[in-house]
Amino acid sequence: MNRQILNLAIPNIIANISVPLLGAIDTALVGHMEGIHHLGAIAIGSAIFSFIYMGLGFLSMGTTGMTAQAYGADDNREILLVFVRSIVVALIMAMLLVVFQGAIAWGSFPLFQSSPEVERYAKEYFFIRIWAAPATLMLLAIQGWFLGLQNARYPMFLSIVVNIINIGANLLFVFGFDMKSDGVAWGTVVAQYGGCGLGWWLFYSWQKRHPAPLHWPQVWDWEPLRRFFSINSDLFIRTISLMAVLSFFTIASSWGGDAILAANSILMQLWLMISFGMDGFADAAQSLVGRYFGARDAVNLRRCIRHILAWGLGLGSLFGVLYLVAGESILGLFTNKTDIIALAMQYMAWIIFGSVLNCFAFLWDGIYVGATAAKPMRNCMILCSFGIFFPAYWLTYPILENHGLWLAMFLFMIMRGASLMWLAPKHIYVLEPS
Repeated sequence: MNRQILNLAIPNIIANISVPLLGAIDTALVGHMEGIHHLGAIAIGSAIFSFIYMGLGFLSMGTTGMTAQAYGADDNREILLVFVRSIVVALIMAMLLVVFQGAIAWGSFPLFQSSPEVERYAKEYFFIRIWAAPATLMLLAIQGWFLGLQNARYPMFLSIVVNIINIGANLLFVFGFDMKSDGVAWGTVVAQYGGCGLGWWLFYSWQKRHPAPLHWPQVWDWEPLRRFFSINSDLFIRTISLMAVLSFFTIASSWGGDAILAANSILMQLWLMISFGMDGFADAAQSLVGRYFGARDAVNLRRCIRHILAWGLGLGSLFGVLYLVAGESILGLFTNKTDIIALAMQYMAWIIFGSVLNCFAFLWDGIYVGATAAKPMRNCMILCSFGIFFPAYWLTYPILENHGLWLAMFLFMIMRGASLMWLAPKHIYVLEPS
């Protein structure tokens, strides 16, 4: 069981790490351009797309759970049908993004307080990169589908290849064609379509080895289609609730002044580092839990969950010890401003304890996705967002100030894990051991 978990978790961790690496290279590339407006343009444009694609992350999560269950049931026909439905939905969503790109820009750019020059280049970046939407969303579906097939190597390979193409294309457009932030946008478009093409090739390679007839009327069968949209709509609402918390955290940090904003931003990077590892094990949980659900294998389902939770707790404890021992040195990697480091250290305890206790929120999310138990995920996230985080913030911030903000985030994460664990007997442990 441990080998199966690590075979899935490690490639996912590598794929997760490759994403911020690309962002760092893009930032370094535009950061050396004349003037700072291109850097601001990339920051604003990337923030808009991050918000959009995070909201549409159900294309990956929902596809993984349903594919894994079909895989566990050894149903190649349903595996293929899940793929087709996911691709169709991805293309419909992409078409809506392209058609309504003007409305998205109109509603997004006023949220950022930037100079006219930065806004001009940010809009240029946005209106170029939006054409990558079909490839980006299909890639989400393809990677989620392969993960459901217990294959984490292909998603890792796709992520690495996309990032390599992106870096090469950015260098070509910026240095070869003397472009600026628009060159970075075109580099992203080229990389996404290159990765999507590779994803389709991998899909066709799989289909040759596992032939199954595709009857298009079955794609539109009402009951599986209803289940598909029900699961994904619940995951979408769950993600929007999560995004509300994360966005408000940044906004509330800015209310504390530039120093608090800077300190909280760096501390959130440490939080993000933890998520790389936890998401790797959560993705492994999606694959394995879905597989055992589909196979109706209660014994291995329970073994898998125990091992996943043990690995996550161990990794979280490792991060906690690392931050306890070397927290100040790690903060120094992000900034050389001693006053910001000293300020961030005042709140480091939240990160240390959170490293250990927050792991359950990430891991149970993956378990529920594998079981396609999206409705309780949605309900728990809504409860923890609007019943825990926001009330905790408004009640404690006037007394504790920035500690109140971190307390609200800490309680939010703890209650996410606790509520999902409490509901597990009803939604996860529903198979009877044979």
